Amino acid sequence: MAMVDIAAHTEGKPIALADVAERQEISLSYLEQLFGKLRRGGLVKSVRGPGGGYLLAHGADDTRISDIILAVDEPIKTTRCTPGSPVGCKSNKSRCLTHDLWQELGNKIFLYLNSVSLADVSENRILGSSGEGHRREEDAPFAAAE
Repeated sequence: MAMVDIAAHTEGKPIALADVAERQEISLSYLEQLFGKLRRGGLVKSVRGPGGGYLLAHGADDTRISDIILAVDEPIKTTRCTPGSPVGCKSNKSRCLTHDLWQELGNKIFLYLNSVSLADVSENRILGSSGEGHRREEDAPFAAAE
């Protein structure tokens, strides 16, 4: 949310985290922690002094949502198992019966987030059946169960 806010409001000038915190209703101290990670990850640049704040280090079209999530150490995983480990999460070190299902879901989530840029989100280019009033019967396979 904060990165989209900066992409939407920057106009080439640094954005103060206090302004982002107020607009997005996010704790300022939490944003300060996140932006330290984003800066170390090379996704934002900080500008000190009066009128200082944060700028995107790259264009919004060049910043992937997956990059943001990975920079703040939020793993995209849907299993309890350690990624890449041959050892499973069960007490006998085997993998659960649904391991491959959840592992593949995590892979699909990553691929999707890697296909979406910050500009796509900030410019409302993410369209689909999740939007209010945009649902069509053929787009909603679970609508009958709702």
